[in-house]
Amino acid sequence: MPPQIRFADIQLLRYEVPGFDTLSLRQKKLVYYLSEAALSGRDILWDQNCRFNLPIRRMLETVYNAIASQETASSDESENSEVSAFLTYMRQVWFANGIHHHYSMDKFQPAFSETFLRKQLTAIGYPIDEGLLRAIFDPTFLPKRVNQADGADLLLTSAMNYYAPGITQQEAEQFYTEMKANFLHNNRSLHEPSDYSPSQPLPPCPPSFGLNSRLERDANGKLCERTWKSEGMYGTAIDRIIYWLEKAATVAESEQQRSVIAKLVAFYRTGDLHTFDLYTILWVQDILGDIDFTNGFTEVYGDPIGLKASWEGYVNIRDVQATERTRRLSENAQWFEDNSPVDPRFKKRECRGISARVVNVATLGGDLYPASAIGINLPNSDYVRQHYGSKSVTLGNLTAAYAQAARGNGFYEEFVHPDELSIINSPLSLRLDDLHTDLHECLGHGSGQLLPGVDPDSLGSYGSTIEEARADLFALYYIADTKMVELVLVPDEEAYRSQYYTYMMNGLMTQLVRIQPGQQIEEAHMRNRALIARWLLENSGAMELIKLSHPLTPSPSNTASGAPTECPIAHYLHISSYPALRQAIGKLLAEVQRIKSEGDREAARQLVETYGIQVDPALHAEVLERYRRLNIAPYKGFINPRLTPIYNTEGEITDVTISYDETYDQQMLRYGRDYSTLATD
Repeated sequence: MPPQIRFADIQLLRYEVPGFDTLSLRQKKLVYYLSEAALSGRDILWDQNCRFNLPIRRMLETVYNAIASQETASSDESENSEVSAFLTYMRQVWFANGIHHHYSMDKFQPAFSETFLRKQLTAIGYPIDEGLLRAIFDPTFLPKRVNQADGADLLLTSAMNYYAPGITQQEAEQFYTEMKANFLHNNRSLHEPSDYSPSQPLPPCPPSFGLNSRLERDANGKLCERTWKSEGMYGTAIDRIIYWLEKAATVAESEQQRSVIAKLVAFYRTGDLHTFDLYTILWVQDILGDIDFTNGFTEVYGDPIGLKASWEGYVNIRDVQATERTRRLSENAQWFEDNSPVDPRFKKRECRGISARVVNVATLGGDLYPASAIGINLPNSDYVRQHYGSKSVTLGNLTAAYAQAARGNGFYEEFVHPDELSIINSPLSLRLDDLHTDLHECLGHGSGQLLPGVDPDSLGSYGSTIEEARADLFALYYIADTKMVELVLVPDEEAYRSQYYTYMMNGLMTQLVRIQPGQQIEEAHMRNRALIARWLLENSGAMELIKLSHPLTPSPSNTASGAPTECPIAHYLHISSYPALRQAIGKLLAEVQRIKSEGDREAARQLVETYGIQVDPALHAEVLERYRRLNIAPYKGFINPRLTPIYNTEGEITDVTISYDETYDQQMLRYGRDYSTLATD
C-alpha cells in the first residue's frame, strides 16, 4: 500500500477490505452501487456544516488545480511558503468537510495571507467573493461550527447550517416543543405496535421531529421547515442517491434487503418521518445478508440542540469469524439487561431485536469520511429501539488500521505508569478495545428505557454526552464481569484491567492533546470520557493521579545545552483497587441511566458542566509537551479504496476491482468533480 500522509494535526490511513475479491459478481455490484450512493450525498454534509462551505471548497479547488499545473516552484521563498500553507489549509478543509475543525469545531486560521489568495484568484480570472474571503480570514465571523457553551444562545453562536441565520435557540426549541405537543394531542391512545408487519401501516409513534429539515422563516417571518427530500432541499443530491439505491435493489441479497432499500427510497422521495421509522424497522430486521449499509440523515452531534441529523453513508461486508463474539453478546442481551446495576424501573422487560456483527468497511461517506467512528449502533429512535430493537456493528478493518498505525509509536511508554505497562502493551489489550466497542454499541446503546411520557429530546444539548456516557459505562461495567469469561470473550477475570487503565488515562489526560491551550472540551465523546474519568477520580477512592520523576528527551525548549533534564511534574494514573473502581462505575451508570430515563435535564447539566468540560491548564500543558515529543498526529482519518466497474462491449458489469493507490489529494479532487451535486449560487 502507498505510505500514509500527514499534515497539520492529521494522519491519513488506508484500510484494506478483506474478502472483497471472494464476493460473487452480484455482491460486488451491490457493494459498488451502495458505495456510489454513499458518496453521492457528500455535498449535503458540506452545506449542513456551514452555508459557505461549498462555494469555498470549489474556489479553493480551482486555485489548487492552478497551482498544481505550474511546473516549477517560484524563486520567491515567501511565495513558496504561502503555497505550502495554502495546500495544508486545503487538506484541512477537505478532511473536516468544511472550514471548521471536525473535532474542536473551531474555524481554521489559514497561515497564508488574504493578499496571496486574492492574487491567485485574479491570475486565473476567478470572481472574488468578499463574503467567502471574510468567512475564511475573519476570525470573529462564524468562529465555531457547533457551540456548546452553557448560557449562550447555541444557535446564534454556531456556524452550522441547520437553522437560518437569526433564528434563536428559544424560538427553535419552542417550535419543536409545540410540534411534539400537537402530535401527542392528536395521538392520545398510542398502542403497542407488536403486531406490526411491513404490509400494515405503523401505528402512530413519535417521529424524530426536525431530523431532516432546515428551520427557516417564510415571507411573513413565521418559522417553517424546508425538508431535505427529492424535489425539496438537497433534491439534486438526493435524486442521485436514489438512482444508485434503485440500482442496488436490482442485485439485493434478499427480498428483505430489497424492501429496506425501497422504503429508504420512499423516505427520500417524500421526506416523511413516519416512512423513515418504517425504513429503520425493516433495516433492523435485515440481519442475514453479508452486505449491509446505512445511508441518510443519522446523527445529531452537529446540531447544538440535538435535533437535526447530518448526512452519512457507508457500506460494509460481514466478517464471519469475528462476528462470533458479537453474536454471543447479542444472544445474551436479556441477561445483561436484567443484571444491570440500574433501577429496575429503567430496565427493559424484553430486549427485542438486538443484533450485532463485526464488519469490514468497503466505503465511507458523508459524516463518516474521512474521520470515522469505529462502532455504530442504530437506529437512534428510542421508540423503535424499545419495540423493534437495534443493530450494531464494529468496524473491524478500521480498528485494525488504527492498531497498525499505533504500533511502536511510544505512546504507552510515555504515559502509562511503569507498573501497568506490561498489561497495556499485550495483544490482549487490543482485543479488549474491540470488546469494549462491541459492548458499547451492541448492548450499551440498546439498554434501558425511558419512563412513559419522557421526551427523548428532554436533555437538549446535553443529550449526546449523556447517551455516550451511558453506553461507555455499560461497557466498562460488564467488561469486568465474570460473564465475559463464561462467554469465552476474555481469558480470565483480571483481563479487564488494561481496558480500565487506558480508558481512565485517556479521559483524565491523553485526550487533552486534541484541545488547543486555553480551550474547553467541546466534543460529546470527549466530554463523556472526561465526565466518567473525573467523576470516578473524585468519587471512587480507587484511583489517583500521581507524580513521578520523568526524564525528558533533549529539546531546545527545556534545556539550553540539549542534555536530558528531570521533570518533577510528570503525571501518571495509579489505580489502587480495580474492584472498587468497577463498583463506582456501576453507581455512576445507575445515575446516568436515571437521568436519561427521567429526562432530568438539570442533573445532566450539572454532571456535564462539573466533570466533562473544564481543563486543568497546568496538566494540559504538560500533556501537550509530552505528546509533542512523540511526534504523533492526534487525529486520524481514512482514504477510501477505489471501486472500479469493468464493463463488456454490451455495457454490462463483468467485474468490480478494488485498488488502494489513489492519493488523498487525488481522491478529494475526484470526489469534488464526480460527486458535486449541489449548486452554490
